[in-house]
Amino acid sequence: MDSTTVITTERLRLRPLTEADADWWVGLHADDEVNRFVGGYTREQAAARLRDIQQQWTQRGHGLCAVELRSTGRAIGRCGLNWWEQFGETEIGWTFARTHWGRGYATEAAQAVLAWGFGSLGLSQITAMIHHGNTASSAVARRLGFTPLREDSVLGRPCTVHALARDDYLSPDMRGARH
Repeated sequence: MDSTTVITTERLRLRPLTEADADWWVGLHADDEVNRFVGGYTREQAAARLRDIQQQWTQRGHGLCAVELRSTGRAIGRCGLNWWEQFGETEIGWTFARTHWGRGYATEAAQAVLAWGFGSLGLSQITAMIHHGNTASSAVARRLGFTPLREDSVLGRPCTVHALARDDYLSPDMRGARH
């Protein structure tokens, strides 16, 4: 996938985020419950973060995506791959508007991103950095087959880094568990 293509699932469409998404990004992170673990953004901070995401798409061939409902085209969250230079790791991340929690969208989007990351991109491992207390994201990570790797800190906050290896993802046992 490059910056002009998309990933689709039964209910969702994932497309690369661009700086044009800054107002939407600010709105997504304006909810205190949504930003509890990922933080809020000003318009300027959002534009800078989205420029960084676009740069990852250009340099690495992957990045974060807007997640849209296929039925309406409305953006409901974000999911994708993020390269962390300081860790030397590619992380999968997801954040959804509170009105769309509990419907399986994070799991559905993340499953599609994992298939792309381990398939087309050929990544050998993907991590998920989950802040302490984020029980919903921990549950999504478990459903996807991630296991705890280490305790660390990201953006100044303690987190558990979970990992999923390509070989484990592709194993017959894992394929059966995901479906």
